[in-house]
Amino acid sequence: MSRLKQLSRFKLTLAVLTIGLFLFPFINDSRTMLIMLTQIFIFAAFAMSYDILLGYSGIVSFGHAMFFGIGAYTVGICLKAFGATIPVVLLAVLITVIFTAVVSYLVGLLTLRLKGHFFAMLTLAVSSLFVVVAEKWRSVTMGNDGFTFTIPDLFRDRVSFYIICLVFMVLIYLLLRRFTESPMGRVLQAIRENEPRVESLGYRVMHYKITANVVAGVVAGLAGILYGMSLRFVNTAVLSVELTLDALLITIIGGVGTLFGSIVGAALIEFAKHGLMDLAKVHWIFERWIILFGTVFILVVMFFPKGIVGTIQHWWAKYQYKKGLRKSIPKQSGIDKDI
Repeated sequence: MSRLKQLSRFKLTLAVLTIGLFLFPFINDSRTMLIMLTQIFIFAAFAMSYDILLGYSGIVSFGHAMFFGIGAYTVGICLKAFGATIPVVLLAVLITVIFTAVVSYLVGLLTLRLKGHFFAMLTLAVSSLFVVVAEKWRSVTMGNDGFTFTIPDLFRDRVSFYIICLVFMVLIYLLLRRFTESPMGRVLQAIRENEPRVESLGYRVMHYKITANVVAGVVAGLAGILYGMSLRFVNTAVLSVELTLDALLITIIGGVGTLFGSIVGAALIEFAKHGLMDLAKVHWIFERWIILFGTVFILVVMFFPKGIVGTIQHWWAKYQYKKGLRKSIPKQSGIDKDI
């Protein structure tokens, strides 16, 4: 019963937080804060897709940004070629879903038979191929220079775009939460813990790992669409390994295998980054904000070894265990005390 109460409280907290974020642009008219929160929503969804691989399947990928970049390039090319209309955006979404699903399936089929760092390095190599294609296919991608494009009026309005990104993040969280709590999600977590044991029980391990790779790739591609429209510009940076490392960093700081930790990690990183950059006006030492940012990351890892959300969950579980243990021990009677 206590478990159900905890779950209902968590859902209530999420609902209140979502409503608060929804009302934020109507209460605070800060354009900077609106843009920052929009970026947090996009990168939180991207990090959640990476958490499906790392946190729930035990798969380390260094090429996850290629799916993110596919989404950004697809929406940019479509809007530039066919005009800034809602149907064109929907067409870009359809193409992205199909293309990322096919690419992630083929990449998973070819590479997931490898273990550990061998798989990670091969995904990096595949991602590098996409970077080379984007650099050399200048007639479409404009190479490293990239290109700008216009977006429909609905997405041009900052408040509307903010709400769309918020709804997108919440839907992705709910869908991925349902996926991880399904029987398939439980099998993926078992594969993460002990793959040979799961295989010995008769499960087709490759089938489950490829499915996780496809789900993660499609979600990353959809996040890339919103990222491209937020900048109204796309170049090869959206395919870089730095973006994958950002997703890895967000996942580790927030908590591996928590999903909600991706939201917390994205918020912490964005606020820390902008906060440290603003401090450059106060003292020259803050101009090297990346060093201070690295210090913040080290401190978080030291004091929250399982990430912020993961460590808090661990502390809460220990507290509940001790509380239950104390209740289970019968109180001594007066006779026992006398003895």
